[in-house]
Amino acid sequence: MKIAVDVMGSDYGPDEIIQGAIEAMEEYNQEVILVGDQEKIQKKLISKNIKQQVEIVHAGEEISMHDSPATAVRRKKNSSLVKSMRLVKEGRAAAMLSAGNTGAVMASALLELGRIKGIDRPAIAVIIPGYQHSTVLLDAGANVNCKPKNLLQFGLMGYLYAEKILNYPCPKIGLLSIGVEVTKGNEITIDAYPLLQKANINFMGNVEGRDIFFNTVDVVVCDGFVGNVVLKTIEGMAIAYIKMVEEEIDKNLFTKLGSLFAFSSIRYFKKLLDYAEYGGAHLLGVNGVVTICHGSSSAKAIKNAIRLSKEAVEKLLVQAIQDSIEKNMLNFHRIPLSAISQEVKCDCD
Repeated sequence: MKIAVDVMGSDYGPDEIIQGAIEAMEEYNQEVILVGDQEKIQKKLISKNIKQQVEIVHAGEEISMHDSPATAVRRKKNSSLVKSMRLVKEGRAAAMLSAGNTGAVMASALLELGRIKGIDRPAIAVIIPGYQHSTVLLDAGANVNCKPKNLLQFGLMGYLYAEKILNYPCPKIGLLSIGVEVTKGNEITIDAYPLLQKANINFMGNVEGRDIFFNTVDVVVCDGFVGNVVLKTIEGMAIAYIKMVEEEIDKNLFTKLGSLFAFSSIRYFKKLLDYAEYGGAHLLGVNGVVTICHGSSSAKAIKNAIRLSKEAVEKLLVQAIQDSIEKNMLNFHRIPLSAISQEVKCDCD
């Protein structure tokens, strides 16, 4: 099993991406295909004295963060991002990851791999760390405007993701809203509620934003606009909290001495809030394992994103989603919503 790594397009350039791939090769014994400027890749491998054989696929073009996603994918067919995706389509790679233009990753995935049958729109699933518990949030930004049936599909995919990747038995699903009451929310969430309720998942009802950080549910479903705002808010808050803690520690000699006694707790707190520990987010709903990394991903983040991709392939995540969609939505587009069976229950019941 090989994983295609888009070396170009990140904020830090190719060095961090290549370094992360090298670390994944060494730590996880994972084969990778490095896709990008062949000369730059070879120089990095030589400088690191990498003796083992590494497959390189040269790509003469690069999609930048400022490129229009759809236009760039159509015009830059020789880019590292598109070539990485094509390796998955051709079966030469079991998965691909990129820290490049997120919109271009999604556009390329749809063009090269296509959607899973029954999925109208793919969703970005991110793992949010919380108090003694991690929660899957989707969609985190792939779809700004959604319909109720899209949220249903996100719930089905999120259920499988939490079960396969986080090893949560019978994951609890929540619909993000402004209150736990059934009548709370906007038109989309109110209409999506009964669909999720009738699906073969462990749906717990509406949840509020604060529930993301506690063991209320395992998966939080929302549209991409709300999800991306939530994600960026969490990222900013985490950075601010870490800076505040560091500034308090550096205030005077007493706080510095006190921090020595709490060093392990402070280190754990910083690790908990570090997105690099999770590496990336999966694009669910396409016919292949696609991992999207932060544009400013460090080598550590890339290494862990490769591990995340490896897990998704080994646990047959895409096949599991296909099976779930067929089971839950075989007649979804052919019968009125009012006719959906009231008898469908979660397997956990």
